Amino acid sequence: MTASISRVPCTVVTGFLGAGKTTLIRHLLENAGGKRLAIIVNEFGDIGIDGEILKGCGIDTCPEENIVELANGCICCTVADDFVPALDQILSLTPRVDHILIETSGLALPKPLVQAFQWPSVKSRVTVDGVIAVVDGPALADGRVANDMDALQAQRAQDETLDHDDPVEEVFEDQLACADLIILSKSDLMDAAGSARANAIIGEHAVKIVPTSQGKVDPSVLLGLGLAVEDDIENRKTHHDEELDHEHDDFDSFVIDIASVSNPDELALRVATVAEQENVLRVKGFVEVGGKPMRLLLQAVGPRVNHYYDRAWTAEDDRRSRLVIIGLKGLNRPAIERILAG
Repeated sequence: MTASISRVPCTVVTGFLGAGKTTLIRHLLENAGGKRLAIIVNEFGDIGIDGEILKGCGIDTCPEENIVELANGCICCTVADDFVPALDQILSLTPRVDHILIETSGLALPKPLVQAFQWPSVKSRVTVDGVIAVVDGPALADGRVANDMDALQAQRAQDETLDHDDPVEEVFEDQLACADLIILSKSDLMDAAGSARANAIIGEHAVKIVPTSQGKVDPSVLLGLGLAVEDDIENRKTHHDEELDHEHDDFDSFVIDIASVSNPDELALRVATVAEQENVLRVKGFVEVGGKPMRLLLQAVGPRVNHYYDRAWTAEDDRRSRLVIIGLKGLNRPAIERILAG
């Protein structure tokens, strides 16, 4: 079934922590060909980093008021409380938006979100144009959806009170099960053999795979699919189909304030150490560098850390250096704070 032209199409962008969802969306914003876009950004953390990155794009067809952040809560768990009001806010904008992008948190399951588009009050106004899953190519080439999966598996196996099915793997598989298109990110970091391994794993899900570098995909490949996914979502089988609800009790997320730094490379080394020693899956945040007028954006997926100055600090900014830490349940916060403090 194709989408009605009277309804605003929505593209759901899902994918595991650090897979490259925000990079992909930013590229879409910069190459939308005049389409007026709006974005709902959902993060599993107490402060919104991805929303800030997107708001800093300065793109006329997606001004700041077209970007709605839902922080500290999984969008698939809070559809009625958070997602629907955010949708109402976007649909009230003038001029009317042409397309809505929904970036889920790395821990969200797309199916409950898409099912909300079946509600009469929602279905009459919007439709799911397509579900895009972004996958970390280098990690998958190594047979993992996150860094140091062996250590995570061993930790879980030693605790007899835990379900031995890896929750990270289940989230990953559920995201792929709902996808219409899979973006294999960071393809420039893989050799031919690694790319073949990653494609073989994804290929089990029998959907189209698009390799990318720096999120560069022609918007016409991702937008305007017209699939009305809400009408087909029950046919996409996931691990959680028999559950009335799901929780994220297997994950911890908190914010750490750190002092201004003088050497970003030294901070990156400390972040990598945290990932390796404390089973941290994801780190992201903004950092003040002494003597620099520019804001440092730092992001890490396991021990892979990158950082760059994204823009100048403004008078309205809170110039505290703050990092969002995400990992499996039981993170040792005091140890993480000690390492990051140097």
